[in-house]
Amino acid sequence: MSVISFKNVYKSFGEGTHAHAVLKNINLEVEEGEFLVLLGFSGTGKTTLINLMAGLDFPTKGKVSFKGDQIEGPGPERGVIFQNYSLMPWLTVNGNVGLAVDTIFPDLSKAEKAEKVSKYVKMVGLGHATHRRPAELSGGMRQRVNVARALAMNPEVLLLDEPLSALDALTRANLADEIEHIWEADKKTCILITNDVDEAIILADRIIALNPDGTLGEQFTVDIPRPRDRGEMNHHEGFKKLRAEVTNYLMDVGIEAKAEGVRLLPNVRPIHDTAPEVDPNLPSAVAEAQKGMIDRNFLDFSQLYKIYPTPKGPLTVVEDFNLKLNRGEFISLIGHSGCGKSTVLTMAAGLNSISKGVIKLDGRSVEGADPERAVVFQSPNLFPWLTARENCAIGVDKVYPKASVAERQDVVEYYLERVGMADAMDRPANSMSNGMKQRVGIARAFALSPKLLLLDEPFGMLDSLTRWELQEVLMEVWDRTKVTAICVTHDVDEAILLADRVVMMTNGPQATIGKIVDVNLPRPRTRKALLEHPDYYAYRQEVLDFLEEYEHGAKPKAPAKPKAIAAE
Repeated sequence: MSVISFKNVYKSFGEGTHAHAVLKNINLEVEEGEFLVLLGFSGTGKTTLINLMAGLDFPTKGKVSFKGDQIEGPGPERGVIFQNYSLMPWLTVNGNVGLAVDTIFPDLSKAEKAEKVSKYVKMVGLGHATHRRPAELSGGMRQRVNVARALAMNPEVLLLDEPLSALDALTRANLADEIEHIWEADKKTCILITNDVDEAIILADRIIALNPDGTLGEQFTVDIPRPRDRGEMNHHEGFKKLRAEVTNYLMDVGIEAKAEGVRLLPNVRPIHDTAPEVDPNLPSAVAEAQKGMIDRNFLDFSQLYKIYPTPKGPLTVVEDFNLKLNRGEFISLIGHSGCGKSTVLTMAAGLNSISKGVIKLDGRSVEGADPERAVVFQSPNLFPWLTARENCAIGVDKVYPKASVAERQDVVEYYLERVGMADAMDRPANSMSNGMKQRVGIARAFALSPKLLLLDEPFGMLDSLTRWELQEVLMEVWDRTKVTAICVTHDVDEAILLADRVVMMTNGPQATIGKIVDVNLPRPRTRKALLEHPDYYAYRQEVLDFLEEYEHGAKPKAPAKPKAIAAE
């Protein structure tokens, strides 16, 4: 039986010539008891779809119905869980869930209401936190309260609008598992919107892609038997095949839609090539910037410690961190939250003092910030009133004081073109999307012709499609420059895609290197090519096994010191 139905639905915003169509010709039947996942990225109309189902908005044309009756507003039979939890800050966990119970079941006795609240609070694993207020809860715990509140309304359909996207990877996986268990226990109809392919396959009976033009795309039936263990999926041929099909479809329709207007550029030599003959297409100021550097042990972390003073005494966050990189090597640094990844990165950048040990770059100790070490942070850090060109030029002017105005301009335009900003160089930062801002940040970092590029979760705030696209942009520019680079990430696929070696850190405090994996996959790399490579999932499993060992803040027996710490 169909629970929610869309018949020739269109939705646009604005009027007349200013009308903008968000959804076009949507025809959809959601069956009772189904777990449907709508896989969509920024701008594909996914939140508008959920709002139409919830009765929070209405179609411009067509009909949206619940069990045959047109939806004319919100109703208790449709429980909605949004990305941003809206809890009453003065109420406890029980109080926030009790609000929903009081509204939907006003005739229940006080004891019956309390019993219902207790049932759903325990169901989401918050029985120990019933009297805490939102300010005393982590982000994951707050979202659990949101889930409990929706469940307490006893809806027939759960509408989930990216409820996990603001959470860290471990919390996200755990809460996704809980949602699946609740769905299986109550056999509710669930409709989840997400931009995470793995999450979609783990949870769904059926996946429907949302196209950038506002239409429904290809449908994928997920016939992998339940329960679907995340660890086992890495070995499941059906999972791998479906993962590649969905990813390739989304990249084809999504990145193709974004690629208009990007210039075709000449194939240029890497800036680190010190051969006397220089490609005339490469900015001369860049070509001269990094000659004469050492090759082996170009970056050397030696017995590195970071210790913070606390009222209870010294706290060692990172201890005995030893790592050597050759020039032109790309390292991914991965580990659970709090393991000191960003601490190591900021010490290498000279933005955080070193408690013990030394970091040497090109044979000299790192002391303080310097343009020779360029950093790209998770949050785009641009001057909002300046254009892309002007933001990029600030660093270039400092790095090349003896270069002519034309040479500096050449450097700026070269890298902005490389990151796909050729047609937006004069656009002010305050009018850009986060993805565009991060492109400018990456261009600015490369334009400094740094000896070392440091990336601190540079794509963490972006939706999956933009993240995939910018990873490939980063790889393309890096393939041309071969700048020595370290990228902090929590994304296993990103770590493998980017790196020559994946360096895994143990849990903090007293975090150190637990394991190093050499990634012997051919370059240049693309996500599509990696998904089809026979060794890819073996590398993925090796990293996943390490992270699982250190899950939930565990401190396993210290592994033997890695022998292959030095670059080969």
